[in-house]
Amino acid sequence: MMYETDFWQLIDETRDAADGDPDEQADAVVDRLAQLTPDDVLDFARLFEARFQRAYTTELWGAAYLMLGGASEDAFDYFRCWLIGQGREVFEGAVHQPDELAVLVPDFDEEEDGDAEDLGYAADEAYEQLTGLPLPDLGTSQPRAPEGAPFDFEDTGLMAKRYPRLWERFGEEFEEELGEELAEEPGEAPGED
Repeated sequence: MMYETDFWQLIDETRDAADGDPDEQADAVVDRLAQLTPDDVLDFARLFEARFQRAYTTELWGAAYLMLGGASEDAFDYFRCWLIGQGREVFEGAVHQPDELAVLVPDFDEEEDGDAEDLGYAADEAYEQLTGLPLPDLGTSQPRAPEGAPFDFEDTGLMAKRYPRLWERFGEEFEEELGEELAEEPGEAPGED
């Protein structure tokens, strides 16, 4: 049986072995899980999914939007996978107070960080290697909407107020990217579909 401490230890060891590269970390997780039993892989998958769901908050999505210069629903999914891959301290700190990401990931580079899509599929891949079968349904589904009241991620004043530390690091670039995006779509106001 895999417990939460085992889960985080595996995450930390694979991140260290991959020198923080999300793709290499995903490969390392698959390799490690493939040495365990199918039940252990299921435990890992359940633990991963529980954290993935816990990070589905509007407040954290806003932080990801600011750090990445925009974040679709898929991009936010991959961001949450990346966040889990950063380990327990970063994950818990970010879920508790998303603006703390400014301190928790001081070397964040939007070109290389914030996307660990493959980490989200590591348990599936390992389970299939072990059993030749797809990972069984875990019986969980993502809520229709993230936890927390929605707000306009493109309201620069609001973003600066909600995320003062992240804004200090990413705000100028965010405003530039947002300005370029709005120049490309002159007839559409931010937040309109």
